[in-house]
Amino acid sequence: MRSQEQKQEPQGETKPKDPAPTAKGGKFRENLVILAVALSLSLLIRIFVAEPRYIPSDSMFPTLEMGDRLVVEKVLYRFSPPKFGDIIVFTPPGQLRVQGYTKDQAFIKRIMGEPGQLVEIRGGKVYLDNDPIAEEYIAEPPEYDWGPNLVPDQQYFVMGDNRNDSNDSHIWGFLPQQNIIGRAAWRFWPWKRLGPI
Repeated sequence: MRSQEQKQEPQGETKPKDPAPTAKGGKFRENLVILAVALSLSLLIRIFVAEPRYIPSDSMFPTLEMGDRLVVEKVLYRFSPPKFGDIIVFTPPGQLRVQGYTKDQAFIKRIMGEPGQLVEIRGGKVYLDNDPIAEEYIAEPPEYDWGPNLVPDQQYFVMGDNRNDSNDSHIWGFLPQQNIIGRAAWRFWPWKRLGPI
């Protein structure tokens, strides 16, 4: 009788079971799926919703400075067209591609003329439909004359806020709407100038 009792294991205590080999493989697969979904969402957001951009020049000074980092939102223009005053990011049009710029070299400028509007630059002022525009945001008045020219359909006239140091529409012409990537919406670097644009 005693020998049988000694052989019995105490009730309520069980030996820990070794994890099944498939459990480890299942966890790895689960993590892999989570990573794939996260990367896919990140890519979709960058393509369709918003993306970060870096300012490589002073062409938009003083509004934007070299080294600023921005969020470019891509949703608004799916529902309404770009408008006067918007700061946009775009791929170089054909005129700039001929000069050696590549498709992935994005530009950033301010829309100064919409389709159907008459744009002229003279005497240090920009005129839109023969009315001078008040521009508190520019570095200095333009030192050149241009136009008057009518902005064609589905195109825009864009300028840098640093009027005399900007490779913009007064040099290479109108920007096709199809080249617009999105609108500069938010500056996230440097911290001291964090905020909407």
